Amino acid sequence: MQVQSRIHLLIIDPQNDFCDFPASELPSADLCAASSVRPALPVAGANADMRRLAAFLRRVGGKLRQIHVTLDSHHPVHIASPAWWTSPDGAPPDAFTTISAQDMRSGRWRARNPAWQDRTLAYLEALAESARYALVVWPEHCLIGHWGHNVHSALAQELDAWERRTFELVDFIHKGSNPFTEHYSAVRAEVPDPSDGATRCNERLIGCLREADTVIVAGEALSHCVANTVRDIADQVPALDIEKFVLLLDCSSPVGGFESLGIRFVHELTARGMKTANSVDFLA
Repeated sequence: MQVQSRIHLLIIDPQNDFCDFPASELPSADLCAASSVRPALPVAGANADMRRLAAFLRRVGGKLRQIHVTLDSHHPVHIASPAWWTSPDGAPPDAFTTISAQDMRSGRWRARNPAWQDRTLAYLEALAESARYALVVWPEHCLIGHWGHNVHSALAQELDAWERRTFELVDFIHKGSNPFTEHYSAVRAEVPDPSDGATRCNERLIGCLREADTVIVAGEALSHCVANTVRDIADQVPALDIEKFVLLLDCSSPVGGFESLGIRFVHELTARGMKTANSVDFLA
């Protein structure tokens, strides 16, 4: 595979809350509350993914023109979190519950804040019309200011080292802070909020990636945030540009139970021209 000189690395959500750390790698409960140092939404294989990605960055960092890192950045009150919802008896939904517009119309679930009821129903209707995902209630994860929001430590160390060697700055991109919409993709929210420019198309990021000759993609999770970020980029750039994207297959894993979505994404985007590779031999 021929690789040109302007190489960008796009890392999607390499955060603690998505990493399946063994107990031996978790911070001591003596240092902070035990509940704050357990991954909220661990993806099987993500810890190993991030360690391979850190090794890849250490090996090829001198060849990279720019690094972009997206960060899921949530509040506890969010439309895809349990706190948003209530059943008729006042109970929140369990994690991984799917909620549809029909569920709201029937009264099975309501917005806990009555003032948000109509807006929430309108959101679910718009989500159904887009036909990308149904709303899934996730465990609270990647809360701003918490341990789970941080970048995996092995990768964070390599990102810092890259900045010190190159005097270039990592381009951190925060997404998901608007409580009224999901934001899997780093390019746009699932249903953009007209009053919030951060939920609409990220033209700056698209412009940066269009200037690259090669865009290497890695991160979590393959089934959701990686898939939708790359899909949205592919929809925004000329068809020929998709051929410069390379997904590192050994540095990205799907959410458990959603493996088929990751497989579908890889098949769809490789058909459109995206390449795949393994970190251990790419750019060797």
